Parts: sequence; C-alpha cells; structure tokens
Amino acid sequence: MFRDHFPQHLQDDIQKYGRKLVNFAYPYSQITFDEFTGEYMRRSEAFTAIENYLSDKSVVSAKRLKADAVKDGQSLVLSMDYHEEVADEFNGIKVWWSSNRTTPRSLQFSLFPAVDEKRYYKLTFHNRHKQIITESYLAWVMNEGKAIKQNNRLRKLYTNNPSKDWNGFNPKWSYVAFEHPASFDTLAMDANKKQEIINDINKFKMGRDYYQSIAKAWKRGYLLYGPPGTGKSTMIAAMANHLEYDVYDLELTAIKDNTELRRLLIDTSGKSILVIEDIDCSLELMGERESKKRKIKEDSDMDPISKKVKKEMEETTDSKVTLSGVLNCVDGLWSSYGGERIIIFTTNYIENLDPALIRRGRMDLLIEMPFCCFEAFKVLAKNYLKINSHILFEQIGELLGKTNMTPAEVAENLIPKFEGENVELRLNRLIEALKATKNGGACRPNQKRKRRNSNLINKKKK
Repeated sequence: MFRDHFPQHLQDDIQKYGRKLVNFAYPYSQITFDEFTGEYMRRSEAFTAIENYLSDKSVVSAKRLKADAVKDGQSLVLSMDYHEEVADEFNGIKVWWSSNRTTPRSLQFSLFPAVDEKRYYKLTFHNRHKQIITESYLAWVMNEGKAIKQNNRLRKLYTNNPSKDWNGFNPKWSYVAFEHPASFDTLAMDANKKQEIINDINKFKMGRDYYQSIAKAWKRGYLLYGPPGTGKSTMIAAMANHLEYDVYDLELTAIKDNTELRRLLIDTSGKSILVIEDIDCSLELMGERESKKRKIKEDSDMDPISKKVKKEMEETTDSKVTLSGVLNCVDGLWSSYGGERIIIFTTNYIENLDPALIRRGRMDLLIEMPFCCFEAFKVLAKNYLKINSHILFEQIGELLGKTNMTPAEVAENLIPKFEGENVELRLNRLIEALKATKNGGACRPNQKRKRRNSNLINKKKK
C-alpha cells in the first residue's frame, strides 16, 4: 500500500529520515554483497568467496539449508537457505552473515532469471568494530574463500570452440574433468633431469613476490621436444597434477585471427597451463619471415589476374593467426593477463621452429624428451611389472644404450598380452623387440648428429 499510494518523492523522504531515526537506537552497521555487479552483470568474486567461506559454517550452525545442483560430478553443495543467519567470530569480534533474495514484483518470463532475481549476502557488525571489519576481516574472508575454492574445485581440461559458435549459451572454451593419472613418480625419465624440472616448477609456483619485485609477468614458458612417443603429453599431465593447475589445450587451426586469439587468452584463468601441441604443425608460423620474402618475389613475377585469384584464395583460408600474434600472447602485453600461468609448446622437430619463438624470455626452459634410457626403463618396470630389479635388467640396459626405442614402445612390450603372462615373458618380449629394432638399423644418432643438434639449439637460444 505504501508503494502503491504514496508519491515516489514522499517514499524517498520517509525512508531516508526513517533510517536516520533507527540509527540513533541501532548501534550496528551492515554491508551488502550482491551476486551480480558491473556493467555486464558478471558474478561478483566477493560473493563467490563469501559463499565458499560460509559453506562449512552453514552446515554446522544454520537450521535451514538448501542443496544446490550437483557440480562437475561432485557431491551436493549445501549452503544456508535464504533469510537464514549464521554467526562468525574474528579476533574476539562477533559478526552475523545472512543470505537474502529479492524477487521481481510481477511474474515475468526471462531467459536470464538471475538478472531479475537478486541474491546477496549481508554482513552485520557493531559500529565500534567498523575499522577492523573493513580493513582486516573482509580481506581475510576473501582469501579464505578463494583458498577453499581452490582446494575443493574440480580441475578441468579446456579446449577452444570455433569462434562462429561463440554466444551467450556457447562459451569460448568447453571443458571436461581433468582426470589424467600421470605423476612425476610414474614418468619415465632420468631421475636427475626429472628433479630439475620439479624444482623449477615449484620455484615458479611460489614466486609471486619474486616476479613482482623484478617487474616481470608471473608466467613461465617450456618447450618439450623429442620424437613421437617420448612422453611429452604425459609430462604436461604430470606438471598439471603436481601444481594442481587447469589445462587449456589451444587449437590454433580453429582460430581465425590474432584478435580471436587474444579474446581466448582473456577468457582463461590463472593457475593454469596453456598448451599448444605440435606447434610446428598447427600453423605455417615457422620460417614465416623467409616465406614472406619469397612471396614478395613471386608476386612481382605474376600478372595482375593471377595476383587477384591468389589473393581471393588466401582470404578464404580459415586461420590467419600470425607468428607475431602468437609471440605477443607468449611474452607481449597480453601475456601478463591472469598471472600464475605456464605456457608449453611441444614439437617433434625443434629444427623446424622459428628462432624468435623459442628464444630466452619466451621459452624459459627447453626440455628434451629423449628415447628410452635405462633409468626410464626402471621406472616403467616398476609401473608395469611392480619390480625394482631382475636378472634380465643388465641385458636390457645394454640394448637400450645401442637402440632407439621410445618409452611408449617399451611400455607396449611390458603390457601383458594374455591372462597370467609372467614378468619374465614380458621382459624377454622387450629384449626381442630391442634386438629387432637394432638389427633393423635404427641405431642411436652418432656424436656428429648430437653435436649438430646441440649447436642448433645454442644458436636459437642466442
């Protein structure tokens, strides 16, 4: 009746002076945290952090709870019901949190009900504690809420969707649960080299203050190179599991241009690994500078009609992502967005990469994934055979020193082919495979080839 029959200016005055009158007798202050804020009605990070912080307290002390939908295959998420209140204490100061909701005055249909239905949390505390609450307590709640979210979240494996499908219902990235079981304990690699990588990523994860002190974006780049089957993808999964990061698998061929590439990068989160596998095959980025020189020379020799036809054909190509666009995302201004991000490129042929792509500052660490050595074999034997030593290990070690065989090929020979196949049969099968590979002429590269590859890498680093 008050809203319907009183003029709006009278309603405002009555509410204004009514609040002042109440404040004289009511010694408490309140802060409201809306669920959606900003121009584009994005979900407030503060609201999400408070929701996570209050989740455990609500289950313990609230009398009325509500169960949200199952999230990402996990158990039901319980939180306090609307217009329910729970108490909290900080340094001896008691505060009260309440969950509230306002519904639209009239019934209406909307594709975005969250815009019409407003949810918010309200914090109530005594006036004399206002400074402590605003300066210390709220910051503590935000940090605790973010930590709870990080610990409870289901890690995800993302892949980018084609830009033609981007809209309000289809996001730029789609994802599945990241459930790869790989770890550094089961990774077939030399133990010393493996420990170097672990130390490097641990130092990165704890290096927020260090990167800030040297005025550098909190990111790190790795290039994994080696023959197919040497464990590059497994290395990425082991790093993600060790750091507890999400993984963004970026497919460059599904991106039209550099602008879309930047938009995808903006839509990624921190604490993540951005992966571009087989970078030398994704796009014709490598040697782009030389190809441009050849193109200019070829175009100068073509007649006007041929030039026009060639231009039309080039305009119809799906992807126009350039090398400079990729480099800008790796270490340009856009690379600093989000923070705490690792960028990983993989390739089977490092000699095909443009030197500008793998120089220091872009790819901070070049990790060679070699053929299987004896140390890597012992890890595989422990994984597949559950043994640490065997009489045939010495013979296998000698053959591995003279033969090119990837960890994937070794593992395939250690997998049982029938029920009840014992350890000795599987080891003998591996020995026969190593002998066959050796007799087939696939011996290890000689010292000259090793020296040539080493010189190539050093030249690209410079």
